[in-house]
Amino acid sequence: MKQELIFLGPPACGKGTQTNRLSEYLNLPHVDTGSLLRAEIAKESEEGKIAKTFIDKGQLVPVDLVGKIIGKKLASQDCINGFVLDGYPRSLEQALMLDKIRENIDGHESSSFKAIYFDIDTNILIERIIYRQSCPKCGEIYNKKFKPSKVKGMCDKCHIELKTRADDNEEIAKARFETYFRETAPLIEFYQNKGILRKIDANGSIDEVWERLLEVIK
Repeated sequence: MKQELIFLGPPACGKGTQTNRLSEYLNLPHVDTGSLLRAEIAKESEEGKIAKTFIDKGQLVPVDLVGKIIGKKLASQDCINGFVLDGYPRSLEQALMLDKIRENIDGHESSSFKAIYFDIDTNILIERIIYRQSCPKCGEIYNKKFKPSKVKGMCDKCHIELKTRADDNEEIAKARFETYFRETAPLIEFYQNKGILRKIDANGSIDEVWERLLEVIK
């Protein structure tokens, strides 16, 4: 059966780490909007050129355009057996758009669609954000408090200096959570009412959360 999974949760809840791992485990494509947008821009597709005009101005890419790019990917041969969709939808408007995309692609085909919610205390997440570091080369994420590199300030894989994003501070983190709870949190109720929401405790080690994730996707 085709397996379609989406993931909900506030910033720094660990979705990215777990969805990458799950994609490999299930042998399904890991689909995230950021990578898709960058890919469309890089190959200078029609959608990519339009998206770039907004990004270059520091503006959000319009919902319809993001939906079109997502829809094209989910309809591709890569996703014939399903997908692990990360970072979309982020609003009720996008959720309704995803329903239409899936209806157009799947039709009457049997599929398993689940929304996985990463539930975690906001105070823990703020610490995850303000202590976060990343490798500018491979993108590996570390945390000075929860997941430090073996050599302080250096990537374990690339052996180059780790960077801290300028926006990874407490003030900006709190603003991001306000946006999340205003725009994205209503999706929890939306998918709960559909009977497809699965909630996991996202507090704990990567392996502990991983085991909980495997339980809810069965």
